[in-house]
Amino acid sequence: MNKDDMVLVSVDDHAIEPPDAFRRHMPAKFKGREPHVKQINGRDVWVFEEKAYGYMGLNAVVGRPKEEYGMEPLSYDHMRRGTWNVKDRVDDMNANGVLGSICFPTFPGFAGQKFQAHPEKDVSLAAIQAYNDWHLYDWCHAAPGRFIPLSLIPFWDPEAAAAEIRRMAALGVHAITFSDNPSLLGYPSIHDSYWDPIWRACVDNNVVVCCHIGSGAAAAHASDQSPIDAWITTMPISIANSAADWLWAPMWKKFPKLRMALSEGGIGWVPYLLERADFTHRHHHAWTHSEFGGQKPSDIFKKHFITCFIEDAFGLQNLEYMNVDMVTWECDYPHSDCTWPDSPEGVWEQLGHLPPDIIAKITHLNVMREFSYDPFAILGREACTVGALRAKARHVNVEPRPGMGGAAPEGQGQRVVTSGDINRMFAKANAASAL
Repeated sequence: MNKDDMVLVSVDDHAIEPPDAFRRHMPAKFKGREPHVKQINGRDVWVFEEKAYGYMGLNAVVGRPKEEYGMEPLSYDHMRRGTWNVKDRVDDMNANGVLGSICFPTFPGFAGQKFQAHPEKDVSLAAIQAYNDWHLYDWCHAAPGRFIPLSLIPFWDPEAAAAEIRRMAALGVHAITFSDNPSLLGYPSIHDSYWDPIWRACVDNNVVVCCHIGSGAAAAHASDQSPIDAWITTMPISIANSAADWLWAPMWKKFPKLRMALSEGGIGWVPYLLERADFTHRHHHAWTHSEFGGQKPSDIFKKHFITCFIEDAFGLQNLEYMNVDMVTWECDYPHSDCTWPDSPEGVWEQLGHLPPDIIAKITHLNVMREFSYDPFAILGREACTVGALRAKARHVNVEPRPGMGGAAPEGQGQRVVTSGDINRMFAKANAASAL
């Protein structure tokens, strides 16, 4: 086996919604109230119910020279077309040797936070369903076998959420995106039975709950003077607090077939979290009264939690402390952490030493099983390898394109970029985008 023989499926990528994403799918009675793109002060800005939402690219810097990663896209012209055009996305996937992809939302928020917060719930539900229909019909169905569809759900009504899960599952959608900590969004905690209709619908319809970093909790900036590198370093690990909370949550006893994915979280920290969790339970459960029915916390994690990594040599060297059947790979296109167009090279360097059956599990078989995804039935396995996909993409220009434009931190020059620089850049752009 070599690099070109691998089949790569990414469980965490992102779509920048095209300007007309909601137009065709919003119900007739809400026509004219759908989210849309408006140009304000030279920026392409998403507007929903007369409220504008700052940056539209959200770190969609793929294809730029790394020296220009700090230039946040302010318009579609500042982004590689593969970020928002599905035909070009498939070309970019082929050039990167990537067969399949789960694409999280951008404008709505990773878990639809912008829709969850809107006061008119009938309009919000219509927008959620319009997004789901766009994502399924216009994005995923545009390239059969290439995408694993992912649905938004309304948090304010668990029964309506369960109905949407059932509606989408009947159309072949077996994943939802959910907040890693909904209590930070003003909803009950995951320990509350409020969410039970959602967990039940997921189990009944074989649906995975995907919790992306930054969908509730978020990595903290240590200070305005801290190099932004420190914040970027802790970003994936920031989901560890939420992971511990989910580990002790009650849904695993009530719904033993439920599964969740920690999206964009990495795996290197997992062995220690599990060791610490088992120690905590062994050392403290006599007075905390937490019970796992004779199991250890690590047993719950290994059974129910899907993890993923971009490049994580340490984690791959410690698979014995995880469940290799629940470890997956991600690309994170088009964010700054993504390794496009050289993902196969990075993956092979880190896991090429493993037995072929383990490589196959991590790169695609685990994803296919857990997310009810079978691209081989549509495309044939021989057409799904890194080598076969790249052979179809010889026309795709993968050279870095300088000068794509966007907003850079003020006064960046050659000095270290700080958290304060980035926060001020976002604040300025948000103010400039206000209606």
